[in-house]
Amino acid sequence: MELEKIDIHELLPQQEPFVMVDTLTYFDEKKTSTKFTIRKDNIFVEDGVLNECAIAENIAQTCAARLGYINKYILKRGIQIGFIGGIKNLAFSETPKVGDVLDTTIYVTEQVMEITLVNATVKCCDRIIATAEMKIAMANDVKLQ
Repeated sequence: MELEKIDIHELLPQQEPFVMVDTLTYFDEKKTSTKFTIRKDNIFVEDGVLNECAIAENIAQTCAARLGYINKYILKRGIQIGFIGGIKNLAFSETPKVGDVLDTTIYVTEQVMEITLVNATVKCCDRIIATAEMKIAMANDVKLQ
């Protein structure tokens, strides 16, 4: 399956204008990657720069895209809602600008019942611009397709 051809809206519970990923670019059991092009009409762009809150949300939505892919294409069920349960060691080295493309990768370090722990790396122009550890807690409900 060509992941980049999947409509990202089919995988995410978020809807416009709050979608912070464009395409799913890689998926396996432990690693998931997405791309996101920063547009000037993004609600988190100020003076041509994407703020740091959007980068944290981009990481969370990469986690959501992973789970959406699992639910839709592997388990054959609806979207499951997740919540950020915690963020540790969130570090930024630079802030991206309009027109830049974020390449975000998460690595699952642990999964226990409805809690997933990930390490995340966000790159822009092949430079790491942000890293974090994130805990995602899943709701028990599954949204119908």
